[in-house]
Amino acid sequence: MKEFLSNSYLFGANAPFIEELYEAYLEDPQSVPEQWREYFDKLQHLPAGGNGGRDVAHTPIVEAFAQRARTGAARPAPAVAGFDRKQVSVLQLIAEYRFRGVLIADIDPLKRHERPRIAELEPAYYDLTDADMDTQFNTGSFVGPEQASLREIIKALHETYCGTLGVEYMYLSSRVEKRWIQERLEPVRSRPSYSPDYKRHILERLTAAEGLERFLHTRYVGQKRFSLEGGETMIPVLDNLLQRAGEAGVQELVLGMAHRGRLNVLVNTLGKIPKDLFSEFEGKHDDALLAGDVKYHQGFSSDISTPGGPMHLTLAFNPSHLEIVNPVVEGSVRARQHRR
Repeated sequence: MKEFLSNSYLFGANAPFIEELYEAYLEDPQSVPEQWREYFDKLQHLPAGGNGGRDVAHTPIVEAFAQRARTGAARPAPAVAGFDRKQVSVLQLIAEYRFRGVLIADIDPLKRHERPRIAELEPAYYDLTDADMDTQFNTGSFVGPEQASLREIIKALHETYCGTLGVEYMYLSSRVEKRWIQERLEPVRSRPSYSPDYKRHILERLTAAEGLERFLHTRYVGQKRFSLEGGETMIPVLDNLLQRAGEAGVQELVLGMAHRGRLNVLVNTLGKIPKDLFSEFEGKHDDALLAGDVKYHQGFSSDISTPGGPMHLTLAFNPSHLEIVNPVVEGSVRARQHRR
């Protein structure tokens, strides 16, 4: 705390003032107060009063570049020519498919909407022609063969990013996370190979999720419930996550989530008895409860079976006044770790 207070004048709002002082210091160290001069001397790693090897003032450099721009002194670097230029274009095309391929993904089963034309996804945008289609190019970071013809590269990109699975992930700031996704999508062209039994399991989970939403919508018309409709895939995804965590040896897991889809997760993931949920919709409560909260704020705990043995699963309570549940979940997990 003492160190913080002694440096509190360096907080962000003072940045323009300090920059101006530093510029003046670089022009003439004697033009700034002694305390600031000593502080700036320390930044230079020089003894007070030293005058060699200092930083250079920023303003004259900015002005010099502005003057060069006005007089046309700066000249662009020569363009890369020939095959090297086309190789760069291919790598740009790969990057654009990762960014924009989702915009023309075939995710409309009824074919009611025409997919847009994205110029950046067309070879001609990069001056690549039919004559280049059978030319071998380096595939860069695309997960697959190190070299392939342009025709094969475009086919792989289209199958991966413009098929019946839309993928949008390039907004992520972590290169590791983006690479993790690419390594799982690109080798299989976004078509993972699942066994018939696992496909049936996914269908069963999706059917359970959609069936509950349809029943609640039909039976309890107009009641607030924060439906999972449109996001039913969350149920098989959670199921896969929990089963794999249990297989890896996880014995206890705490979930935190907002209102949307909470009732479906309570029933289809944590195993809350549907009858109890329906009773809450109908205003029936256990007489032993002296106080309560609305159903989509409630938490729950249960034990589920996994390949690695039973796992204790907890869904944290999430009342509306709780702006974010993350720190609550972190605290709950830390307490459980401490108890173990």
